[in-house]
Amino acid sequence: MFWRVAGQSLLQRRASVALTVAALTLSILVLVGIEHLRQSARSGFARTVSGVDLIVGARTGDINLLLYSVFRLGNASNNIRWRSYEEIAASPEVAWTIPLSLGDSHKGYRVLGTNGDYFVHYRYGRDRPLALREGVPFAGPFDVVLGAEVARRLGYALGDQLVLAHGTGHVSFTHHDEHPFTVVGILAPTGTPVDQTLHISLAGMEAMHREGADAEHLQPHTITAFMLGLKSRVQVFQLQRRINQYGGEPLQAILPGVTLTQLWSTLSIMENTLRVISTLVLVAALFGMAAMLLASLRERRREILLMRTLGASPLFIALLLQMEVLLMVVLSLALALGLLVLALAAGRAFWISSVGLDISLNLFTSATAWTLLLIFVAAVLMGLIPAWSAYRRSSAGVERQG
Repeated sequence: MFWRVAGQSLLQRRASVALTVAALTLSILVLVGIEHLRQSARSGFARTVSGVDLIVGARTGDINLLLYSVFRLGNASNNIRWRSYEEIAASPEVAWTIPLSLGDSHKGYRVLGTNGDYFVHYRYGRDRPLALREGVPFAGPFDVVLGAEVARRLGYALGDQLVLAHGTGHVSFTHHDEHPFTVVGILAPTGTPVDQTLHISLAGMEAMHREGADAEHLQPHTITAFMLGLKSRVQVFQLQRRINQYGGEPLQAILPGVTLTQLWSTLSIMENTLRVISTLVLVAALFGMAAMLLASLRERRREILLMRTLGASPLFIALLLQMEVLLMVVLSLALALGLLVLALAAGRAFWISSVGLDISLNLFTSATAWTLLLIFVAAVLMGLIPAWSAYRRSSAGVERQG
């Protein structure tokens, strides 16, 4: 009964109700969208690399080293010598290492020079290894293994040849045309920056920058950074301190998990600011809804008086107003979630190509559930204002009539 009467009442004022629902929908979309993107970004960054004890690079900021070595964002301030890498890799406590050499690109996608250990020891998510969807890992100096997104977006297949460019911009005027690379493998999707990376051997990286050299036996002079895993994590702080005090050149070793926490601490001010702004937008929309219902009470004076004459109690009138609030909020929530899914689906390619994050389309998470519950409770509390006003007016109207 309540639902039917409340629905008919809203339809009679469809213009003002439509504007109120639109304002509520947009405010809910902004609030839920920001919270979902925040949670997805945190989980996406956290699962990008797994099982790495230390990342070593030239001395720079911790966050900068993490960003360019793991997320392919930014550039290194300096390279480290190959001799330094070999000396640290030979330490008795080191179980494995993955050298990383950056600096080239292909049509806006980063090129990573590394060795076969990358396909053996690199982990993402919950200790998941890399898997090849097609082909094999690189063997020769001019073999290239593509990330899933690179192959999909550029339409490459096994056996295709491509030319790499110097620098990391989308447009480059320096191409290594004399050294074309052949696609020998395509990785399975990971939802990490690996999908947006072209992987070549260190020998191939060197061959592009050395004219007339024997590519088969080239050894790099420098690399950008390297990851390492220890035989026992008890030794991680000891090795980190030794690397940071390395006498051969200024090096820096970071713990990925600790540095990622620092990154989120740095971004927390921006996150909280966005959450406050989106919350204020929602509060303003809720106040607008309450104001619309209060204003409608003057126009509905005769309607309320007629319902009182037919035996409706003041509590019935108040509950009717509250039911109208619930209908508008439920409709706004449904529209907001539907629009958010469409927006995420449309912008998914942008997030993947720009920062290598695969934003989930699944909104049914605990964080989203709590956000929706708080929105619903806030709407119910705000609906008490017009409901209480309707209760008082209906009671006073009958008394005056009597």
